Amino acid sequence: MGSLAWLLLALPAFGAAVLLIGGKRTDKWGHLLGCATIIGAFVYGAALFFSTLGQTGERTSELKLFTWIDVNALTVDFALRLDPLSLTFVLLITGVGSLIHIYSIGYMAHEEGRRKFFGYLNLFVAAMLLLVLGNGFVTLYFGWEGVGLASYLLIGWYQHKPEAASAAKKAFLMNRVGDLGLAIAIFMMFNQLGTTQYTEVFSRVGEFSSGEILAITLLLLLGACGKSGQFPLQAWLPDAMAGPTPVSALIHAATMVTAGVYLIARSNPIYNLSESGRLVVMIIGAVTLLIGCIIGCAYDDFKKVLAYSTVSQIGYMILAVGLGPVGYALGIMHLLTHGFFKAGLFLGAGSVMHGMNDEGDIRRMGGLAKHLPITFVTWTLGYLALIGFPFLSGYFSKDAIIAAAFSAHGWQGYVFGGVALLGAGLTAFYMTRLLILVFLGKPRWKDLKSEDGREYHPHESPVSMTAPMIVLAIGSVGAGWWFATDNRLAEWLAPTLGELREEHGLLSHGTVGILTVAISFVGAGLAFVLFGRGTQPVERPLRVSFPVRAARADLYGNALNETLFARPGTWLTRALVFIDMKGVDGLVNGTAALLGGSSGRLRRLQTGFVRSYALSMLLGTFFVLGALLVVRYS
Repeated sequence: MGSLAWLLLALPAFGAAVLLIGGKRTDKWGHLLGCATIIGAFVYGAALFFSTLGQTGERTSELKLFTWIDVNALTVDFALRLDPLSLTFVLLITGVGSLIHIYSIGYMAHEEGRRKFFGYLNLFVAAMLLLVLGNGFVTLYFGWEGVGLASYLLIGWYQHKPEAASAAKKAFLMNRVGDLGLAIAIFMMFNQLGTTQYTEVFSRVGEFSSGEILAITLLLLLGACGKSGQFPLQAWLPDAMAGPTPVSALIHAATMVTAGVYLIARSNPIYNLSESGRLVVMIIGAVTLLIGCIIGCAYDDFKKVLAYSTVSQIGYMILAVGLGPVGYALGIMHLLTHGFFKAGLFLGAGSVMHGMNDEGDIRRMGGLAKHLPITFVTWTLGYLALIGFPFLSGYFSKDAIIAAAFSAHGWQGYVFGGVALLGAGLTAFYMTRLLILVFLGKPRWKDLKSEDGREYHPHESPVSMTAPMIVLAIGSVGAGWWFATDNRLAEWLAPTLGELREEHGLLSHGTVGILTVAISFVGAGLAFVLFGRGTQPVERPLRVSFPVRAARADLYGNALNETLFARPGTWLTRALVFIDMKGVDGLVNGTAALLGGSSGRLRRLQTGFVRSYALSMLLGTFFVLGALLVVRYS
């Protein structure tokens, strides 16, 4: 069955090609083809998964399609690697991707050029599948750049909106920074080993010096920070909300932001050799999860709060994989459960906006539970899973990461465990605030109108939108229990990530679980105290405290990037342009002017009179004789 694994890439790629090349001829049925190709890939991926599940041993196979690059010492085969890790991601990408495609039928029903949107979605999924299925770093990089291109097209879908165009460009440029780190890491691997294929690199990783290992781990981390929106490259991720809601769900839940976690988990043989590299990974994850939580507490935009929640939750995953064998499988488990509840939360946000004239300001909402009952129930289940309500998905995955963080050695256990625990409380606070201000309390929208002058008439979404939300809500409830029972997921991933190593640290897992639930209830309770009546001024107050101003300014992350990178880059560019124009061009143009002017003056000596030429020859003769006499008697 694995011999047909190329269909996983071919189906969505075929859909993208037909929809983007076929033009308006595909308008009537393009959305159906887009959904069919992804559902077909999911069905075949599930069949591959279950056929592999019954195998014993490494459960790893490779399918070579053709030789892609063959230049001197560099040979790269275009081949697919089927193992527990890649198949897990295949199910996540195609499964959640299929639900988002179906949801998009209703959400994008009135959008002009809908078939092109589905073509972009197909292209995105195809690139993401190539990223996780490639058998080497070069193939991964090909899919990595494809995801970057597709995200640029999707985020900038509303081309008539300046903020969408700006957000797309920002995402593209900030990802290029991370991509540079990944590219240099691949160059280092080839320079030392002469190969970039996973099997050969991981088997010969001991040939690297400790310094080279550390450099590679940090460069790979830079690439992960770009794609997964981690500090200091997190600023593009919330701005990506300028795209349609299905794009937000696809990028933030199951695909693009998970690529960085996949990269580090896939490169675990390299990270296992560098304790310093893993420490930096943990620091980045801890800092990012706090940044996401703090900023999420201050925003009034529905999707942006969820976006910073994604930044925070990916921070948990990065922290987990930084723990090494203790956390690789835990990070992947949280990635999978997050794919269910965060996709459901984003689709729920889109359902609310669909029924509220595309309104995204939570200050203009309230009391929507009775108007959108299905959306309210499914969204609430996703909310409970995210905050770690007992026995829902997040309870099993996020709490396990917090317990593993406390098991880190020495001061690391105190710091990373404490940060992860604080993040749980903040997550419960801002998500409960969101729940209250959107669905509970008094309906603040009754006396208001949307920006286009229409009155609000909230209503439930069509079944094409609610059905995927229901499926994701079911996953939000039960997926974590299924993965965690008897370490089912960890054992499945063991051939790729190694055996899950459980360590007992400062606190027992039971104690950490109780503390996590307790601090989450404290955060949720505080939100009910502050916003329990569902009231909040429609217009922001003029005077707010410094922490709130800082959070609303993204903790000055954009200002920092502007000061440290953007402005110096602009100044450097201007300086180089000045040097080029006044220096290089000045030298070239000055030389030309000198030759032109001197030749014009010398031309005046050519008078055409024979006596002038004879005089010149006589003077030349005297000059030569004088020179010879000086040389002779000197």
